[in-house]
Amino acid sequence: MSLIAINTSQNVNINFNTASIGERIGAFGIDMVIKGAYVLIVFLLFFRILNLGSLLQNLDNWSVMAVYIVLTFPIHIYTLVCESLLEGQTFGKKLFKIKVVKIDGFQAGFGDYLMRWFFRLIDVFSNSGVVGLVSMIVSKNNQRLGDIAAGTAVISLKNKVTISQTILENLKVDYVPIFPQVIALSDNDVRIIKENYQKALKSDDRQVISKLATKIKEILKLEIDPRTYTERQFINIIINDYNFYTSADK
Repeated sequence: MSLIAINTSQNVNINFNTASIGERIGAFGIDMVIKGAYVLIVFLLFFRILNLGSLLQNLDNWSVMAVYIVLTFPIHIYTLVCESLLEGQTFGKKLFKIKVVKIDGFQAGFGDYLMRWFFRLIDVFSNSGVVGLVSMIVSKNNQRLGDIAAGTAVISLKNKVTISQTILENLKVDYVPIFPQVIALSDNDVRIIKENYQKALKSDDRQVISKLATKIKEILKLEIDPRTYTERQFINIIINDYNFYTSADK
C-alpha cells in the first residue's frame, strides 16, 4: 500500500493510502455477487414464473439477443451508475471502504467515471483481467488503465488518524475561551488552518504562520495588539477555542 498526495482545491496536500490490489479485487468480487444475484432473480422471475422462455421460442435470434440485453442491461451499467450516484463508490467499494477520487483533488465527475467504465473492457474483461492487474502492479498509484486515462486513483478510507491529524484538541477541564468569533469558522476551515500550521511549525516557516494569523484575523474581523499574543499563540488559541465551542454544542 502506497501513499498518494492529493492537492485539494484549497491548496492543501493531504496524504491518502491507495487501495491495495486485494481490496480492489475484494470489492470487485462483492459487486460480481450483487450482479449475479440480480441475474438469478431476473431469470427466475421471467423464465420460471412468467414463462418467458416459451415466448422466446417464437422469436428470431436477433430478437432473443435483444431481450437478453434488456434484461441484463442493469449489470452492464452497474459500476458507472453506482460510482456516479455514490461519489466514486459501488456497494463493493463501500464495504471495503475504498473510493475513486481525482488526483488533482477535485471531485470526479460523470465523464471520469464513464472513462473508467469504458476501459473496463480492456482492464477487466480482456484476458481475464490480466491487463488491469498488471497495470495496477506497475503504476505508481495502483492505477489500472482506466484510472490513468481518467486521472483518477482508488484510495482507502481506512486511514489511521491520530488526534494531531484532525481538528480535535485535548482541552483542560477549566479551559477558558478567548475568541467567541471562532464559531464563524467551519470544521473544514479549522482543519485547513491546523494542517498548514503544523506543517509550518515542522519547517519553522514563519512566513506561512504570519500569513495564517493575518488571514484568520481578516476572516473573523479581529483587531489584536501584537504585543498581547505571538502569532503562534494566537493560532493555537483559535484552534482550541473552536474545539471548546463546538464540543460544548455537541
